[in-house]
Amino acid sequence: MNIYPLKFQSILKERLWGGTKLKEVLNKPIASDITGESWELSTVSGDVSVVSNGVLANTPLNTLIDEFPEALLGKSVVERFGKEFPILIKFIDAKQDLSIQLHPNDELALKRHNSFGKTEMWYVMDADAGAELIVGFNKDVTKAEYAKSLADDALPNLLNYEPVKEGDTFFINTGKIHAIGAGVLLAEIQQTSDVTYRVFDFNRKDKDGNFRELHTEMALDAMDYDKKDDFRVIYGTVLDKANDMVDCPYFRTNFLNLTKDFEQDLAARDAFTIYMCVSGTASISADNGEVAIKKGETVLIPALANRIRIKTDGTKLLEVTI
Repeated sequence: MNIYPLKFQSILKERLWGGTKLKEVLNKPIASDITGESWELSTVSGDVSVVSNGVLANTPLNTLIDEFPEALLGKSVVERFGKEFPILIKFIDAKQDLSIQLHPNDELALKRHNSFGKTEMWYVMDADAGAELIVGFNKDVTKAEYAKSLADDALPNLLNYEPVKEGDTFFINTGKIHAIGAGVLLAEIQQTSDVTYRVFDFNRKDKDGNFRELHTEMALDAMDYDKKDDFRVIYGTVLDKANDMVDCPYFRTNFLNLTKDFEQDLAARDAFTIYMCVSGTASISADNGEVAIKKGETVLIPALANRIRIKTDGTKLLEVTI
């Protein structure tokens, strides 16, 4: 495999709740004013990322994995996940509130959907004044209390609302009820899964005048009904080093606030590395190539790369591996 930093074509998704910040803030070539998501790295069926730079341009990510599994993913990742890319990377723009939802764990997702579960994290890149996220309940509730709140159209009264600003980071366990609020632009790192149980949608209708599907029954046994203050991620912001953010079984994320050039040895990592640029600009070089990256772009470093160098006068990056 030709080892160099790989960039991919963004997969843009219209959403009922989407807006224009993906273009206005991140320079994405959106085609409508309700674009809610930009999938940056994906092997979800029907939405497979395609390389946009270098000699491997126009090659789908799953094709690279089929041909070069250990070189791209790393031996340890292949042993665990086979030829599956285990992470899905997105940028999300919520002009309106997203539906209130949750995701099943691995066991339930495998049983019901032949899929991974969906553990995820959010890094807030931009937030309007007063913007909030919904994360968890504001008290311990029973299944009966929850069901009654749905019947009474009163679920929002049981939910916990978190005001947010740029840099705030949240870890969302499977089973935790949640929603991204209006006015929030964020980076999302998650298990490769598109399984979502929507439980409340503010009685909105889609463009065809229909209510969107709810997954009321499936959510009942997937939900964590306890109030848990385990979602805000407190992380270091020391300049010019990798600061630990999230370390879970599905991904590890570090925060890099770089003011000067930075080098990192990857030889012992035995896994791919992803860089999401959440501020500024940089260039990243590895083995046989170098690529520029700016706010709103994502780069994948194959596992076989031994060392990377980041050249910059100022950038903030999320570094993701497994």
